[in-house]
Amino acid sequence: MEKGRTMAGFKDILGHEQIIAHLQNAIAMDKVSHAYILNGPEKSGKMMLAEAFAQTLQCEKHTGPSGEGGGEENRPQPCMECRSCRQAAGHNQPDIVYVRHEKPNTISVDDIRTQVNHDIVIKPYSSRYKIYIIDEAEKMNVQAQNALLKTIEEPPAYAVILLLTTNAESFLPTILSRCVLLNLKAVPDEKIRKYLMEQGQIPDYQADICVAFAQGNVGKAVQLASSEHFGELKAATLQLIRRLDDIDFYEMGEAVRQISEYKLKINDYFELMTVWYRDVLLYKATKDVNGLIFKDEVYEIRRKAEKSSYGGLETIIKALHKAQIRLDANVNFDLVIELLLLTIKEN
Repeated sequence: MEKGRTMAGFKDILGHEQIIAHLQNAIAMDKVSHAYILNGPEKSGKMMLAEAFAQTLQCEKHTGPSGEGGGEENRPQPCMECRSCRQAAGHNQPDIVYVRHEKPNTISVDDIRTQVNHDIVIKPYSSRYKIYIIDEAEKMNVQAQNALLKTIEEPPAYAVILLLTTNAESFLPTILSRCVLLNLKAVPDEKIRKYLMEQGQIPDYQADICVAFAQGNVGKAVQLASSEHFGELKAATLQLIRRLDDIDFYEMGEAVRQISEYKLKINDYFELMTVWYRDVLLYKATKDVNGLIFKDEVYEIRRKAEKSSYGGLETIIKALHKAQIRLDANVNFDLVIELLLLTIKEN
């Protein structure tokens, strides 16, 4: 559990309306499944959804009438005031169990046996349900999945298991067939942009960049908006782009060295460059400033658009994508970057 992270109710979650409605209707109609898979990218909201569901299930007086139907305000919500809700908010509700794993890349069979299988036979301490939240569930090895399968096949009536994963395809078919699979979809850009500007108090041009990078992932957008490192990376990337036309071939080694300082964040570096060159391509085609992500770079974007051809810009964008693939395949870093910079200069 991240220190200081607060638990949110359904009404505090941005987007994911279909999943929220599904979970709320399951509670209202008393048709809660014994096992769910929440599948989506990192920081996409899986933990917030799981915790809101768990908190509502355990709430001693959750709001909203029984039965399906009614508007969003009539669906079950945690009251946030009862003993169970207060405990859940502090992450110490005894019947909401967070499954841990000591090895960073593996959830072992011992983790599942000790924290789930041996524990689930003990009835809930104070609630109707006993809920197990298994984050990074794609890290379960085959033995761990088989151990969990036995519990999912014959769970106690009070058991609810929530598997949070970035890759549901890593699960055994027998696990998938016995769980309700809920795939998290991208949240619309305009919703995230509005949220960042209203809640994060950040200017529109910064919100645009964070939204473009987040690709519908609220958690990633919020992280970028509050990250000093991202601002530093953006400044370094734009500085190189502005200088690139004037760099002589004998200065390429120094440019490569500067980029190598951001080796651990090279994909973000490439993504920033890609977004910038897409802006140039867009401006060249439309002359419309409003559609740009880097609105504060309009002078440089206009200058580059006037000097570049459509084919040249498309070549640069393809070269950036190809460079990412090469680095993922462990091709020599300096060679990849030098070839990329030469391609950009030539176009």
